[in-house]
Amino acid sequence: MSLVSGLGAAVDKGSIVVPATSISAITKGLGGANGMDKEAFLNLLVAQMKYQDPLEPTSNTEFISQFATFSQLEQMQNMSASLELSRASSYVGHTVTVRTRMTNGEFREIEGRVDYVIYENNRAFLSIEGNLYRADDVFAVVDPQYKMAYDLAMAFAVAVNILPSLENLTLSYAEQVDNLKDGYNAMTAYQQSFIANDLLERLQAYVARIELLREAAGGQSSANSDDDEQVDGDADD
Repeated sequence: MSLVSGLGAAVDKGSIVVPATSISAITKGLGGANGMDKEAFLNLLVAQMKYQDPLEPTSNTEFISQFATFSQLEQMQNMSASLELSRASSYVGHTVTVRTRMTNGEFREIEGRVDYVIYENNRAFLSIEGNLYRADDVFAVVDPQYKMAYDLAMAFAVAVNILPSLENLTLSYAEQVDNLKDGYNAMTAYQQSFIANDLLERLQAYVARIELLREAAGGQSSANSDDDEQVDGDADD
């Protein structure tokens, strides 16, 4: 029995003996780093021709069948590569989260916007903040509109929470309250849906309190038109 180097197979009496694990790799690991690709399959055919029994050579019909199988394998691999590139290209412009293994063996999650995709050695790589990551390592994709709405909601929450209590609110915070009110009213309905009801209720209370303080100070009721006095929307929605 002769071993076929690097293929996990052997030649016994002129026939190729392929372990079940290698057969599974051929069928499941097309183009994969751990699978047997078309080059490995072709090497198996060459080895079979090299080590065949000269007294009982493999028939032409069998060789034709094996080459037909090789052709099908190549087509399947090319199709798999095209699908992977197409899938990876759809990530461009989106925020994704990749789980990558560090040099110490631990996994790390990295989130960022995909700038472009490159394809090398039958694998697609995503460029995120100047670094390349395998497309296979992506486990979450964030819609740009969702990402924007989420970030706006987080910034809104921080801005509201740094304001003093209603009892301690003074006219020195009027500009901040006005900016929050205008910012909320400028949001789309989808973005507003990310704002928690309790935050919206607090903003409405702040707006009303500032108006009372302005009236008490004898100033203008608002720097904006009468149509924009209140925060649009209902906290009970």
